[in-house]
Amino acid sequence: MAHMEMKAHERFRAAAMGREFDRLPLIEWAGWWDKTVGGWCAQNPALAGQSLYSHYGLDHIWQVWFPLRTPDAPVPAYHGAPLATNMSQYQKLRPYLFPEARLSPEYLKRAKEYHEQGDGIVWFSLEGFFWFPRSVFGIEPHLYAFYDEPELYHTICADLLAWQKRAVEICLNSFDFDFMTFAEDMSYNNGPMISKEQFDAFIAPYYRQILPGLKNAGVLTVVDSDGDITLATDWFYETGVQGMLPLERQAGVDVGSYIDKHPDMCYIGHFDKMVMHKGREAIQAEFDRLFGSAVRGRLIPSVDHQTPPAVTYSDYLIYMELYRKFAADVAKTRMKRGKPV
Repeated sequence: MAHMEMKAHERFRAAAMGREFDRLPLIEWAGWWDKTVGGWCAQNPALAGQSLYSHYGLDHIWQVWFPLRTPDAPVPAYHGAPLATNMSQYQKLRPYLFPEARLSPEYLKRAKEYHEQGDGIVWFSLEGFFWFPRSVFGIEPHLYAFYDEPELYHTICADLLAWQKRAVEICLNSFDFDFMTFAEDMSYNNGPMISKEQFDAFIAPYYRQILPGLKNAGVLTVVDSDGDITLATDWFYETGVQGMLPLERQAGVDVGSYIDKHPDMCYIGHFDKMVMHKGREAIQAEFDRLFGSAVRGRLIPSVDHQTPPAVTYSDYLIYMELYRKFAADVAKTRMKRGKPV
């Protein structure tokens, strides 16, 4: 039976929730490196000024990321340097944090046009309860803070939670967002940087307070963490998070094992960006690796972070050719197998 063509946001929601879709979404959720785009424009000058989403036939992605610092806020002395490592310093920093979240009328107008025209997926991001405290404490002091400054850690998270609730209210009253992400990066190539005990004490309680309102409003909740998220997926699932991305292949991630344990979660990403410059056979082999999981579970394959500069314009054309066929074949195979269930 032929599918009626779906709008991009309808297709995304259907695939993420395990329902029927006409094809998988075609997305590059994280955009492109500036060096990647620069290389493509040098190889094909006609690309300059074009929408790459339209040029390549991708579903358009629109993201809102609310700033958590005022324009005049102090900045770290270097990447990863601390802004405050004790309560006194935090209280001095506090007036520069948590400005009012706003959605401009121009943004809302364009987002609604994307939905009505059918080619747009719109989402918003919040900094999570691992990510944001790290930006305050600094990378190394942050890991000591669980032991040395537990009261301050909870104070920061409580302040963040109160701000998040206000930001979510603005979003829910403004537009029907298709999904949202919590930026965390709590894991790297060897797994989570904190223990389950620390997660349960410092991170999970705040997720359990912000997630119900989002889920009641029908907003799909996804955690964004790089690296090996095998353990972290279980932990976030326990709090009620509904999805994970980007499932970086270089960290040894295996989405099939996640689908086995949590078939009601959605997964975005997992296409190994490191094969994209190796030719048609390598790209096809990576799609073949993902095919069974995409048919079986709520997997929306996409580059497992940003397309790197080694990928030429011609490489990406091959990738998109095979991506389009993959997206259609997954839908056809699901229907033949009687999916969705």
